[in-house]
Amino acid sequence: MTNIRLLASVALLMSVAAGVRAGEGSKKLYCWNENGHKICGDALPAEAAQSARTEFSAKSGMHTGDVARALTTEERAAAAQAAEQAQVALDAETSRQRRDLAMVESYATEDDLRRAYGERIDLLDDALKTSMLGETNLRLSLVSLLDQASDLELSGKPVPPILIAKLRGQHDELARQTRILGEQQRDRAALDGDLADAVTRYRALKQAQADNAAGIVTPTPAPPAG
Repeated sequence: MTNIRLLASVALLMSVAAGVRAGEGSKKLYCWNENGHKICGDALPAEAAQSARTEFSAKSGMHTGDVARALTTEERAAAAQAAEQAQVALDAETSRQRRDLAMVESYATEDDLRRAYGERIDLLDDALKTSMLGETNLRLSLVSLLDQASDLELSGKPVPPILIAKLRGQHDELARQTRILGEQQRDRAALDGDLADAVTRYRALKQAQADNAAGIVTPTPAPPAG
């Protein structure tokens, strides 16, 4: 019975000693900068917890890792904004790839693609002609009303309120029509650029499909500038 107790005590002491050695093996040394000076120690003070530091194994002295300093509130906000912008860019690129795939699947040939854009261009050109004619008529009408008001003033007669109201209404309508015409002209110019970009992407994707069918590995086409 005594031998059994002795063996149990020895086993317990060996277990404790192994635990101590294991604890020493996992213990770390820290080095950080404080007021321009390098400080090292086996314990990290609370005031240094947010600082950048290098960690070493207390047993072997080997470098085990680096910990960057904690970000400031402004830096965390900037990092969050950058991550959000990166996600927006990724979503936009994913959406563009889906549109390109749909474009290739929708139009068997480049001529089909051009015809589809041609229909949109024709519709926008017709709308532009209508807007230009409307603006011209409004301008002529406004000039006529201004002439009437001018003749009355030159003859010493007061300009009636109804004519003044028409002048203001015609002026506002002309300004509105001019804004619409400007927007249509910008859309028309952008549509030419969209067509050129679509044709470029279409050709690249069609070529990639042909290369894949032939077993040729080609890089993914980059999106066009802008």
